[in-house]
Amino acid sequence: MIRKMLPAVAAVALVFMAALASHGQTPKKSALDKATLEAYVRHMYVMDPSITVQISDPKPSTEMPGFMDVTVHASKGPAAQDFKFYLSKDGSRMVQGSVFDIANNPFKADLDKLKNEGAPGWGTTGAPVAIVEFSDFECPFCKDEAKMLRENLLTAYPTQVKLYFREFPIESLHPWAKSAALAGRCVMRQNASTFWDFHDWIFAHQQQVTADNFKDQVTGWVKDRKDLDAMQFTTCLDTKATAAEVEKSQAMGRDLGVNSTPTLFINGRRIAQAIDWPNLKNIIDYEIEYQKTAHDAGDDCGCTMNLNLPGAPTGQGGPIGGVVKK
Repeated sequence: MIRKMLPAVAAVALVFMAALASHGQTPKKSALDKATLEAYVRHMYVMDPSITVQISDPKPSTEMPGFMDVTVHASKGPAAQDFKFYLSKDGSRMVQGSVFDIANNPFKADLDKLKNEGAPGWGTTGAPVAIVEFSDFECPFCKDEAKMLRENLLTAYPTQVKLYFREFPIESLHPWAKSAALAGRCVMRQNASTFWDFHDWIFAHQQQVTADNFKDQVTGWVKDRKDLDAMQFTTCLDTKATAAEVEKSQAMGRDLGVNSTPTLFINGRRIAQAIDWPNLKNIIDYEIEYQKTAHDAGDDCGCTMNLNLPGAPTGQGGPIGGVVKK
């Protein structure tokens, strides 16, 4: 019965559209129609046919109640970019931009996604400023930024900053970047502090390393170290034992919308291009002062306080009596 009705329904729809056209009217366009939205966005951003466009299914927005979330994914070869839109429920209007909850830190959405457990880090635990760096060992801009951070950060801020390193190898552009990320984690498994020696060495020798000689170069460096077991390292690298750790960092970066390196998050504030020391210092200084009263970011945001009861087990579970907001 339903199959018999479908042609009739289609015919009625065609008659209705023809009637509208005869009266000088055309059906209203809706951004909820993927073809309509694609054509609109292609025109807006001058996307020629060589660019592939994929549009997500609309879903109710948690950031903009009453609107629908849609992501437009544009790609061409190894390059890609996402564009997020908020659509009205009838599809007649769309909004692009950032949404802020005035009651919370403006960078809360990204702060909630930045998980630093297990990441290589240096600086002071509990510092008022936490910097998360998404980097690629084969990226020349990452090399320059790493040098700037290593030379300046701890000297200027011996106790006020904690930096975390997150691997984000862009494999489509850099053939040995992921191998280097795996190697760094293999070093860290043996000796956490030696990771930073590897970090400095691989960036310093970036020009000498190739996809073909990578293993020889890195195993040669390991063999000269007294604090590393070369055989254990080689086994770790050959079996890709640290792949899950690196891929976790990559997945976090993608979830945050990272699409280039280096990208820094300074107490959640995104810096998606290389930054010089004076400008970085200005941001850090501002955050240190701001967090004296805000307590809503940093390596320890100050959002919870434990009851330090004598005899209570340490390092297990949350605070007794629940979470106390400052």
